Amino acid sequence: MQIISTAAHADTANYLAALAFAERRALHSFFDQHVIEDAPGRYVAIDEGDYNALPMTLIDRVVHTVPGRMSDEF
Repeated sequence: MQIISTAAHADTANYLAALAFAERRALHSFFDQHVIEDAPGRYVAIDEGDYNALPMTLIDRVVHTVPGRMSDEF
């Protein structure tokens, strides 16, 4: 018997969607992009430049960081 958890599949799909968004934004940003678990199974991507300093409540929920890829060093 095979048990398929749709909740786990939805969690993974939400994470991968937020990760893809963060990776796309990182290409055009000087700032790191963070994937944050907003609620159980719900993920969002935020730009570090949107905040002065990330509050500890956000830092504790960071599950992945994509470094900003723009550079002024030419």
